Amino acid sequence: MILIENGLLIDPSSNREGEFDVLIEGERIKDVQKRGSFANLQVQRRIDAKGLWVVPGLVDLHVHLREPGFEWKETIKTGAEAAVLGGYTSICCMPNTKPTNDCAEVSKFIIERGRACGTARVLPIGSISRGLQGKEMSALSELREAGCVAFSDDGEPIWDSGMMRRALEWCLMLDVPISCHEEDKNLSCGGCMNESALSTRMGLKGMPTVAEDVMIARDIELARYTGGKVHICHVSSGRSVELIRRAKNDGIRITAEVTPHHLVLTEDAVGDYDTNAKMSPPLRGEADRLALVAGLKDGTLDAIASDHAPHELDSKQVEFAKATFGILGLQTSLPLMLDFVRNGSISKLRAFDALSTSPAKVFGLPGGRLAAGAPADISLINPDYRWTFRKEVVKSLSMNSPFMGRELAGIAETVLVGGKVVVERQQLGGA
Repeated sequence: MILIENGLLIDPSSNREGEFDVLIEGERIKDVQKRGSFANLQVQRRIDAKGLWVVPGLVDLHVHLREPGFEWKETIKTGAEAAVLGGYTSICCMPNTKPTNDCAEVSKFIIERGRACGTARVLPIGSISRGLQGKEMSALSELREAGCVAFSDDGEPIWDSGMMRRALEWCLMLDVPISCHEEDKNLSCGGCMNESALSTRMGLKGMPTVAEDVMIARDIELARYTGGKVHICHVSSGRSVELIRRAKNDGIRITAEVTPHHLVLTEDAVGDYDTNAKMSPPLRGEADRLALVAGLKDGTLDAIASDHAPHELDSKQVEFAKATFGILGLQTSLPLMLDFVRNGSISKLRAFDALSTSPAKVFGLPGGRLAAGAPADISLINPDYRWTFRKEVVKSLSMNSPFMGRELAGIAETVLVGGKVVVERQQLGGA
């Protein structure tokens, strides 16, 4: 048995924040009691969490691990290692690999490779359409049976409303959500940053917020009609937040995620054509950013997702319009979100609800709580540890991040996955 003692426990699932100790037996939590309750208990190991926050392991609903097919960008191993160093114990990987994760064989490969890494739990998301082409629906039942926790064509919208309806109806039977990249490409028209006065001054084709808004509105109505579960990826527009809020008030089965970079940065980060600030959806204006923060605070936006999207240097060191979309996120999400706790924008409970408890609920995963019988997926956070995000600490194979060189506060000191210590003293490895 392992005892985690002397820490500040933060468990949104029980709305509990205080001085509690956690007893672990095997792969699961055996008990949680007030500090000192297990003082005389004989255990194999005691972990002193003095000065640390004891939280349910973080859960990321939106990660690109690139394997199979793009292993020079990232592998399942390096992505899972970056995840646990960032405090994540479960990560859900998107299907835009090569081959696409549109069949059981690819899903099983991802699961087996993830297990072999022995770090974070790697959970595959299957594609809605074969080859992400939007023409023929994937074998969703087969993918679900193989272990997929959701379905998405992320990177591509589901253009065909009829296919989206059929997929929602099928997933209703399977009791899983569809995770939607919301973009009407007839409106975004191959743009590369937010459509605004700034994009005009920079001479770059813009992507208007309405390209996101109209697709969200469509999928809200399809979810209303079918009763299916819709999960909206990387919300970036203030209007989108309002649409989601109203849909929730109507009782529609809709959830949504927001990325730390959309909460922290605006289009101004593009600066001198910095391709490390190029992502899809793009960084928006300050009014949209503030609406996202408000949506996170009131629960309209359920989850924080990193949208970890590693890319090699060559794909970023080109003209802005030709550069790839996407940035790293697994090692920076936690400290970026802790800034909002420090400035009083959100509470500690809400922060870890969005980082762990709610994401687990959205995809029906067993983690996200610190209670007897729950998986012993636990992160011990040092909220005040100051460090610089630089090349030497990046575990990913890629370096594409607008936060490179930025001083951050907050780090995962110790991480347990299934009762096994996988990060200790901020380093991979452990008992």
